[in-house]
Amino acid sequence: MAVEEVQRAPIGLALLGAAGVAAIWAVGGLPTIGWTAALAYLAASNTLLLIGLRHRGTPRLGWANAVTATRSALVAIISGLVAASFVAPISVPLMIGLVIPALCLDAVDGWVARRTGTTTELGARFDMEVDAFLLLVLSAYVAQFLGPWVLAIGLMRYVFVAAGWILPWLRLPLPRRYWRKVVTAVQGIALTVAASGLVPELDAVFVGVALVLLVESFGRDVLWLALRSRARRAEVGAS
Repeated sequence: MAVEEVQRAPIGLALLGAAGVAAIWAVGGLPTIGWTAALAYLAASNTLLLIGLRHRGTPRLGWANAVTATRSALVAIISGLVAASFVAPISVPLMIGLVIPALCLDAVDGWVARRTGTTTELGARFDMEVDAFLLLVLSAYVAQFLGPWVLAIGLMRYVFVAAGWILPWLRLPLPRRYWRKVVTAVQGIALTVAASGLVPELDAVFVGVALVLLVESFGRDVLWLALRSRARRAEVGAS
């Protein structure tokens, strides 16, 4: 089957996300900033996915990536709602009702990839980027009532990537650590609980603990990379 044929799948899922945005706009009158943000995310994320598939000559999207793409469509709608929240009230139950399946599907795509033997570098990267953007969006929403410090959760990975442009040793491959997935899940749960407003007196505690765990996880990775870089330089110097 031709690559162009198979790659209709991401476009179809993008259209699914766009349909969700249109439905919310039709029912609740989503402000311009909301549907613009959602459609911009859909366009950018699916364009990058298509580029990645073509660059690697991937013959099919795969079930695991299809799950991640579905989750990405949900993230687009969530992004639109969060963007709209800066200029108008939004339906918090609707947003939480979209966030929960988006978080749950994060455990599904990896399981599907392992069960079907379709674990790939592209799939792992796609999954990571969707996770990172969802945390950024949720932290932007929660920061509106807990304070700008919450944005550290959503921005930390992007700061790490930007630092890698300046410090090449930060781009060295990291060993697999299950703890990273646990910490990512904790961020999502803590931000979702805070966004729901169910226990407002504990929101700062939940999010604060999540941030501490995130700092520990990134700090451990940075330390490992620094030691690995030093060891490599020592090896080069000794040769």
